[in-house]
Amino acid sequence: MNVRRHRKAIEKLYEDRCTISRFGPKKQPNGSTKNELYAVYTDKPCRISQKSLGSNGQTESANNISYETKFFISPDLEILQGDALKITRGRITASGWEPIGAEKEYKAGEPFPYQTHQEVSLQRKDKA
Repeated sequence: MNVRRHRKAIEKLYEDRCTISRFGPKKQPNGSTKNELYAVYTDKPCRISQKSLGSNGQTESANNISYETKFFISPDLEILQGDALKITRGRITASGWEPIGAEKEYKAGEPFPYQTHQEVSLQRKDKA
């Protein structure tokens, strides 16, 4: 198998864009460090796919949204379990990439790397 050609074919399917953030020490203006969320990668091509249908968590006060999503991205990027992802659905047109959906937030599960891509299970929990 020609891994380079296979990877290029997979990456043509990356129609979404993501920003990946994680908690860690960030230097403050006064020179001290503080643990906070910071962006590790921005505007990276990726693809998401719904893994399972959402469950209805309707309560008297709120309708909780909870479902799992599969996330595909380049194996060159280091994704850690617990990373925060903001993903915008998009599409590739003749003039380039354009967003077609709202930005949604997810938490990364443990990545499963391949030579051509990596798959990560994402959790989205929100209220409708």
